Amino acid sequence: MNENVVHRVPVLIVGGSLVGLSASVFLSRLGVRHLLVEKHAGTSTHPRGRGNNVRTMEIFRTAGAEQLIRDAASVLSGNHGILQAPSLTGGEQDWLFKEIDPGGGLARFSPSGWCLCSQNDLEPVLVGHARALGSDLRFSAEMLGFEQDADGVTAVVKDRETGEHTTVRADYLVAADGPRSPVREQLRIGQTGPGDLFHNVSITFRSRGLASVVGDRRFIVCYLTNPKADGALLPVDNVERWVFHAPWKPELGETMEDFTDDRCVAHIQEAVGAPGLDVEITGKAPWHAAERVAERYGSGRVFLAGDAAHEMSPTGAFGSNTGIQDAHNLAWKLAAVVRGEAGPGLLETYEAERLPVARATSARASSRSQEHSHPGYAAPEGPAGGPRGGMLTVALGYRYGRGAVLGAGPAGPVVPERMGLTGEPGTRAPHLWVRRAGTRVSTLDLYERSFVLLCDADRPEWRAAASRVAERLGIRLDAYAVGAGAGADLEAEEGGDWAAAHGTGADGAVLVRPDAFVAWRSPGAVEDPETVLYDALTALLHRD
Repeated sequence: MNENVVHRVPVLIVGGSLVGLSASVFLSRLGVRHLLVEKHAGTSTHPRGRGNNVRTMEIFRTAGAEQLIRDAASVLSGNHGILQAPSLTGGEQDWLFKEIDPGGGLARFSPSGWCLCSQNDLEPVLVGHARALGSDLRFSAEMLGFEQDADGVTAVVKDRETGEHTTVRADYLVAADGPRSPVREQLRIGQTGPGDLFHNVSITFRSRGLASVVGDRRFIVCYLTNPKADGALLPVDNVERWVFHAPWKPELGETMEDFTDDRCVAHIQEAVGAPGLDVEITGKAPWHAAERVAERYGSGRVFLAGDAAHEMSPTGAFGSNTGIQDAHNLAWKLAAVVRGEAGPGLLETYEAERLPVARATSARASSRSQEHSHPGYAAPEGPAGGPRGGMLTVALGYRYGRGAVLGAGPAGPVVPERMGLTGEPGTRAPHLWVRRAGTRVSTLDLYERSFVLLCDADRPEWRAAASRVAERLGIRLDAYAVGAGAGADLEAEEGGDWAAAHGTGADGAVLVRPDAFVAWRSPGAVEDPETVLYDALTALLHRD
């Protein structure tokens, strides 16, 4: 064993799957030096967790990775909808929905769209992007333990290839170490929720003949409901690579060893309705669907993210998306504190904002499994529970009732019944197409590295106040005047009214956080814009 060395970083990330890698990308984009350690030798090799919702793709757009991800996912770009049928060869077919975005209505809300990119394709993209940004990613590196004190976290990391032990001293630790999170266990943070929902075995296989059976039905997933052989069929390349999720009953004594290749082949053939179908099993992996949410999102200088903080039913692909959005919420706050722009109290808003979202979303995911009769899921008696908002409302329309927001109104639901992004504090800022120096951009493209103030070009006092407040607080604060003529930074496209879209008057202003959520707004003119803005930012950043 090599001599122990000490490595110092502002942030240590434990876990190098989707959430940990996303956190690394976001921190690097914000200029925060960090170290990511992952005990496995590389990224996931199993196609799973592939539904990336519109909010996640907006985040990746801002982080410069959206097109890289779409390129990696191009083979499934034509797949839409969820099919349910007793078999693929019978006449009974039921599309639970045929299009993700029928009529193209999503374009009113976002410059991005949904994307099917399996975890085994997405993670390498994130690794490459993170390293291009300067991230320090170390695979085959396992954190053996950690201790924290008032000034930071000390962790011991083992290189699983060389046996070398490294002591890592970090200001903060982000635990993205999965549903059985050792970090969460050490912190003795409990979980709430129903617990295990159902169990599946994910079977990867090759079949040349299946493509002709599927025909032109380009589904995201097909739930096959034959009671003798139910399961979920997912295309990987629409040609010869497929995944089948077969129900597994460990509570009845069933083991993984019971899923022999012969059994899996027969099950798939029966489920599809093609007895002579060629099936070559290439892999098997167990997975467990559960609804659990951590009672707290961290302790002291240690924070939970992703599956370490919440487990959700896979129906609707809410779990990984919620985790990536956890990382995005936490990253800008860590950056502000590490840079000395915010007080440590800002980090307490991470739990205040994300924990309610996880609870509401996990309940919706379970109810989605019930609505879709997900194979293996034994739904409780009675109507489906959870928030009743549609997929887009749950994915994009959720709100923060408290936290790093002013004037949010904490009594409202986390997930509203109807979609409406109108500039209310605590909601994702509205999307408008504007021209900046002749280039067409979304207003969402403005938000990443700093707070942003939007005001009218006819009200230059707001922009002047922002400049003075930024200097007084020692922070970056970007201000954009929207309008026409020489005094405008942004020109809204025809028909675009920035003030109306943000729920304010033309003589008011809107303050948007680096994660694109509205932090505060002034509905109209104020006597002293500098004082008002200074007080708002001081409160938001928890500056003493």
